Amino acid sequence: MDKFEKLKILASAAKYDVSCATSGSTRTGNSSGLGSSLAAGICHSFADDGRCISLLKVLMTNHCIYDCAYCANRRNNDIPRAAFTTEELVDITINFYRRNYIEGLFLSSGVMKNPDYTMGRLTKVVRDLREVHRFNGYIHLKAIPGADNALIREAGMYADRMSVNIEIPSEKSLQYLAPEKDFGSVLKPMNFIKETKAEYLPAKRQTRKAPEFVPAGQSTQLIIGATPDTDNQVLRLANSLYNENQLKRVYYSGYIHTNTSDSRLPAIATPPLKRENRLYQADWLMRFYEFNVEEIVDNAHPDLDLELDPKLAYALRHPEIFPVDIQKADLHMLLRVPGIGPKSARLILSARRYGHVSSYLLKKMGVVMKRAQFFITCRELQGKKVSDMNPEHMRMMFLDKSARKITPDAVQLKLFQR
Repeated sequence: MDKFEKLKILASAAKYDVSCATSGSTRTGNSSGLGSSLAAGICHSFADDGRCISLLKVLMTNHCIYDCAYCANRRNNDIPRAAFTTEELVDITINFYRRNYIEGLFLSSGVMKNPDYTMGRLTKVVRDLREVHRFNGYIHLKAIPGADNALIREAGMYADRMSVNIEIPSEKSLQYLAPEKDFGSVLKPMNFIKETKAEYLPAKRQTRKAPEFVPAGQSTQLIIGATPDTDNQVLRLANSLYNENQLKRVYYSGYIHTNTSDSRLPAIATPPLKRENRLYQADWLMRFYEFNVEEIVDNAHPDLDLELDPKLAYALRHPEIFPVDIQKADLHMLLRVPGIGPKSARLILSARRYGHVSSYLLKKMGVVMKRAQFFITCRELQGKKVSDMNPEHMRMMFLDKSARKITPDAVQLKLFQR
C-alpha cells in the first residue's frame, strides 16, 4: 500500500477525534528551523466529514488491540487497515507544511501490540520532527493510556499539547462498552502530565530559554449520547477535570452510530448535535462566567434544555434574583444576566465609576438589550421584568429566537453566545 492510500484510510479514521481550537503555545521561527507556532495562530474550522482544516489530523495506525463498542477502529470490525512508518509520517508532515497545506500536526493512533510500543512510535515521530527537521509548527499528540511515564515525559518535551480521551462519562458505562479499559488507566497519564508540567514551570519563569513540557496543556474528549449518562454527570466530570487535573479543554463529541451490529449501543439516525452544542455553552459558563455546575444542572434538572441556552434557562428558573441593578451589582451577578458577557460586564464595572450607565451605553458596550432588558434595571429603562411575568410565557417568547440559532447540522454554536 502506498502512502496516498494509507493517508486516505488513516485521515478518515481520525475524523472522530475533536482537535483544539487554538495552538495555545508560542514558538517563533528561526533561520535554522521550519515554521512557527503562535498562541492564537492556528484557528481551525471543521469540514462536514469532521476533518480539522489547517491541521494534518491522522492516525499512525487504525489497527487496535482493544474492542471498544463505540469505536469504528475496534479490532473486530471488518474495515481496511493501514499503518504508517515513523519515516512516512515525518515525510508527509514536512512536505504538507512546505506546500502550505497545514499549520501543524494532530497525531493519534490505535494501540498496536501494547501501549508502550505505540507510544514509542508516536514519540519517535515528534522527536524526529523537532530534532532532525527542526519543525517549529504546532503538534497535538495523543498520550496512550498504560504507556510508561518515561515515554510520555519524552513526548511532552516535543508536543505543544497532549490529550488522553476518557470518551465515556461514567466508569459504569465505560466498563459496559469497553471492559478492557477503566478510568484509572486514563486518569493516571493525565495526572502525570499535570505533575510533570508543574515541575518545569519554575525554571520557565526564571528564563524564557528553559525547556517546556506540553506548553499548551492537555485536553480530553467525551462521547455524548452513546450511554444513558445525564448532562449532570457529564458536566460534573468536566468540572472535576478542569479543577483537579487542570485540563485546558474538555471536548464533547456527539455519538455517531458506526457499529450498527452491537446491541449495547443506541440506534440513532443522527448525532445529538443540539445536546453537544448546549454542553459546549454550559462548559463556557463554567470556565468564563463563574457558574457552578449546580447552577446549570442539578438533580431536579439533570439534563440541559435543548431549546434554550443554559444561561437563559438558569435565569428563567430563578426569577427571584432578578432584576439586577446595573449600578450596584458585582461581577458575579452581572455575569448571570442573559445578554451580558464577560467583556461587557467588566466595561460596566469600569464605566459606572464615572457616572450613570444608561441603556444607550449598555448597547455600545455590546450588551444584547433584547435579552438583558427583562433582567436588569437602570434609570430610564422601563417595562416588565422577569419577576413580573410568567417564566413559561417568557420561555415561549425566547423559544423561536433560540431555535433559529441551533441547527441540526451545526457542529458548534458560537461559544460566546450570551
